[in-house]
Order: sequence, then C-alpha cells, then structure tokens
Amino acid sequence: MASRHNLFRVFYGLGFTPWDGHAHSKRLRELIEGTVDTPALPPEAALDVGCGTGDSSVYLAQHGWDVTGVDFVPKALDKARVKARAAGVPVDFIHTDVTHLSRAGLDTTFQLIVDNGCLHGMSDGDRDLYVREITAAAAPGARLLIVAAKPGGPIGFLGLDEEEVERRFTPAWTLLSATDERLAFGKGPANRYTPVALVRNRFVVHCYVLQRTG
Repeated sequence: MASRHNLFRVFYGLGFTPWDGHAHSKRLRELIEGTVDTPALPPEAALDVGCGTGDSSVYLAQHGWDVTGVDFVPKALDKARVKARAAGVPVDFIHTDVTHLSRAGLDTTFQLIVDNGCLHGMSDGDRDLYVREITAAAAPGARLLIVAAKPGGPIGFLGLDEEEVERRFTPAWTLLSATDERLAFGKGPANRYTPVALVRNRFVVHCYVLQRTG
C-alpha cells in the first residue's frame, strides 16, 4: 500500500483532492439524524477512518458525538483541524494508518465507525488488516458505515461489492443494509478535471451498514 500512500500525499501536496466537498451520504445522515421510522443513534464515541480533511468528523461532532478522526496524510489532518476549529467543535485527529490502528494507543472502543472511501482503495492484504483492526476497535453492537465506489467504475483500483463485504466481515459483523446512492460533489477547481466531473455529479456509490456481533 506504500505506493498508494505516496500517491495520496502527492495529491494533498498539490491541493488536488476531488474527494473533498461532497455531500454527506444519506445513510450517514439517517444514522445520525434519524428518519420518520427510525430514531437517530445516541451520540457516543465515533471513529472516522481515512478522515481526510475532516468533513464527516466535524459533522459528527456537531451532532454531539465524541469523535476521533484518523488519516495517514499529515497535511489532510492539518486542514481537518482548521475546519474543526472554525466550526467550534472538538475532534481528536490522529496521524495513523487504519491497518495498524491498534498501534495508535486509542483508549476506547467506538459505537460508530465511519468509512468514506477508505477500504475501497486498499490492496487485498490491507483489506484483511483493515477488518482485523476495525473489529478490534468496535464496541459490541457498534455500527460501521462504509461508503465505497462500485467495482469497475471510472477509477479502476477503487471498488467494494456486497459479496466481498459479506465474505470479509462475517461472522464478526452482520450486514444490515446495502444501498446505492448518487453523491453530489463540489464544483471548485479541485474537481474540474476529474472522473467525478466527467460523470457530472452522478457518482454512484455503495453504502453498507454493518453491526458488530457480540
């Protein structure tokens, strides 16, 4: 995964971050704010993996969650801290790799774990490590939201389908739902010449909600 680490560091160094600025997924908003039929999750400890510049972390903190955001790119975390300060919310941003999360010294387990485009870009071996580390960090009954590109999309190495989710996470997790969404992305300069722009804000993603067993 080192080559992909370097790629993302270069992207952040250039200010080329087309994955920033999209609206929060509908499934995340339903979990946090509730629906007509389903109450919101009670705000407790949340982990935002691959948090990038902190949009989801800030959103969760604004809704009363005790948030830890992790990412392996220091520049992304610097921007995330600026966003959290501007929003007036406390978020603990930590520089670490999610495949070695247990080395970060986190002293809690989490009732909610949010992944906006982290797992879907990993190699096969790193996906195994991800599942191990995420499972260890989850409290019994925790929810895990994964937002992932569909395999075979415009960015070739990205993708995660339902069969793989079931195979990798069972039996430690139960898949509660798998839905498709179209995410609307920002229209700033960082997005102008990207595959996202080419599909004109019609980027289809899978949203998976899982629950930790036990």
